[in-house]
Amino acid sequence: MKFLPCLSILGALTLLGCASTPPSTFYSLSSLPPAASQAAADTSDLAIGLGPVTFPVFLDRPQIVSRASGNRLTLNEFHRWGGTIQDDFLRVWSENLGQLLGTGQILIFPSEVRALPDLRIAADVLAFEGTPEGQALLKVRWTVLDGDLETVLIARESRYRRPLASPGDDEALIAALSAVLGDFSREVATVVSGLPRFQTAPAPADHADQDPPS
Repeated sequence: MKFLPCLSILGALTLLGCASTPPSTFYSLSSLPPAASQAAADTSDLAIGLGPVTFPVFLDRPQIVSRASGNRLTLNEFHRWGGTIQDDFLRVWSENLGQLLGTGQILIFPSEVRALPDLRIAADVLAFEGTPEGQALLKVRWTVLDGDLETVLIARESRYRRPLASPGDDEALIAALSAVLGDFSREVATVVSGLPRFQTAPAPADHADQDPPS
């Protein structure tokens, strides 16, 4: 019987600790606004396959990840992705490219749809995180292949940074990450619309006003 008061106090402290646990907050990326410029080339009938997109294991987790220093990461247990970072990245990337290129024919791979796209774009995301300097960073290696996956048309590595409106705020971090993904989408759209098959052919010269040959 002497231990009952101690056990009661311990139980009360445990309940108090559970009651004070803050609720989790969930985030998702946002796509470009509708006013985003469309590519100049006629790509309205272009079919694009997106994926696969890979992420480092340290980013592929529910928690929002920021880099506190060169080798130290910060994981916020109560600020999390609404789904997975990979699915959210692909969803917004596809929406951005659809808008920028003016096409609704975008397939996210792996897909159950048995269709052969005109192009396939894959990406290895090396960094998609907050930095110690209060920025959002996207570093990605990406490749554009033909629909048959036989020819590499473009292969490059790109890096984008955007400052956080409020350093240390995860909501500001997600907004800045959405912005760098928008920057990446614009570069991909520009590259795709500049491929030879999508460039607009110059109009034929009008010879009506030329002097007749002598």
